[in-house]
Amino acid sequence: MIHCRKRQDHSPFLAAMDLEGCLIPEIWIALAQKTGISELKLTTRDIQNYDELMQKRISILNKHCLLLRDIQEVIRSLEPLEGAIEFLKWIRQRVPLVILSDTFYQFSMPLMEKLGFPSLFCHTLKVNSNGQIEGYHSRCMDSKAEAVKGLKQNGFSVISIGDSHNDLRMLRAANYGILLHPPPSIEENFRDFPSCHSYEELQKELREIWKESPSIKNLFPL
Repeated sequence: MIHCRKRQDHSPFLAAMDLEGCLIPEIWIALAQKTGISELKLTTRDIQNYDELMQKRISILNKHCLLLRDIQEVIRSLEPLEGAIEFLKWIRQRVPLVILSDTFYQFSMPLMEKLGFPSLFCHTLKVNSNGQIEGYHSRCMDSKAEAVKGLKQNGFSVISIGDSHNDLRMLRAANYGILLHPPPSIEENFRDFPSCHSYEELQKELREIWKESPSIKNLFPL
């Protein structure tokens, strides 16, 4: 398998992983299924410009008078993807892990609890006193890739794992980039990243990256 970057030193590994589609179901697709509003099925797999996507979503929510509490009720009914909890336990025993997501803290907490509260960097919604979503506050421009760059500057060899268009810059910024559960269009068009379709495949890919790392193999079996 070809990786987008190769490790050049002996710095410790850190994993930076997307949330929706990688560890939990797509929240907006679940909301679309619950409400019957098909327009809400659009994700970053469909629209590459995140701000354009979010403005469209907010407009749809307000058109249908959906409030934050309505979305949170749907989110509380969701469960992590099958095998996600076990995979998180496995990887967190071996390397530090941070979740880099374009979701919002007001959405994510019920699912973070089910995942054992891994570290999460995401955005914040702007909500008025009636519970209507008016907008959002991004941490920074290109937040996933910038977070990876910052982690590298702090001395880590970063492995990024994602599935959508908004993850590609994060994957390119990392020492190693891996696609997990990618749609066929992304897998076909971005063959410079290895694609994994299960946590078992992902574990195998990570073992290949880590096999020359004394800091990992001397502590845990790969």
